[in-house]
Amino acid sequence: MVPGSGFGLGLRTEHYADFRARPPRDWGLDWLEVISENYLVPGGRPLAHLDAVRADIPIAMHGVSLSIGSADPLDRRYLRELRALADRLEPCRISDHLCWSSVDHRHLHDLLPLPLTETMLRHVAERVDQVQVALGRRLLLENVSSYVAWQADTLGEAQFLAELAERADCGLLLDVNNVHVSAAHHGFDPRRFIDTLPPARVAQLHLAGHQLTDEGPIDTHDHPVAEPVWELYAHTLRRLGPVPTMIERDDDIPPLPTLLAELDRARAIQQAVLAPA
Repeated sequence: MVPGSGFGLGLRTEHYADFRARPPRDWGLDWLEVISENYLVPGGRPLAHLDAVRADIPIAMHGVSLSIGSADPLDRRYLRELRALADRLEPCRISDHLCWSSVDHRHLHDLLPLPLTETMLRHVAERVDQVQVALGRRLLLENVSSYVAWQADTLGEAQFLAELAERADCGLLLDVNNVHVSAAHHGFDPRRFIDTLPPARVAQLHLAGHQLTDEGPIDTHDHPVAEPVWELYAHTLRRLGPVPTMIERDDDIPPLPTLLAELDRARAIQQAVLAPA
């Protein structure tokens, strides 16, 4: 199996003890994803745990602080720290979000949608090139959930992602739940969104849960994957073929066997969708 292919989970502190008792591969996992920012401080117990896990299984790095669409200059110190962690882990993939999350060097602690314009497309493509040079690796960018749009938008989000991947020669991390959530708020067809993306650029998939409110679904990562998202995942596989897939759970985290059972459903869907006719 190619390193980092197959099915994975996000590495969370709640499951450290499980992985100390039995290596991740013994739980049937093919890879794990870490939140990069949790491991940027040199030394300490988090890195010790991560080093132990990394000895058994490939690691993907997923960041939340790049703010690739911000008007602020790129944070060169952050990029150096990220490069040092990547050099240490040799990750199978490294990713962040297509968003802005800082202004005047202040982090807003949210992943905010970009204006989908040609000007922003040029801006982000130039910054992605700088990041990839700084990291010495290809970057994947993830579509975020959004609830409002910019009046200036002239491109669809999927069109923006597809064009960005080609111009910047970067990869895409497709969050299927985020497509579903955004489609519910903006009224676009989530299947057409998937169909617009260039299959060769999509290097990883996220599945996650959301909360239903009177205003529509809210991306929360604290529930099991919803039925409409499983259906959209099946369509994604029919369109893209087998892509490394993981389940994200960031709050109300259940015991590891519960998440593994949910991941087994993703395996079963892939097997059913891609089985020879």
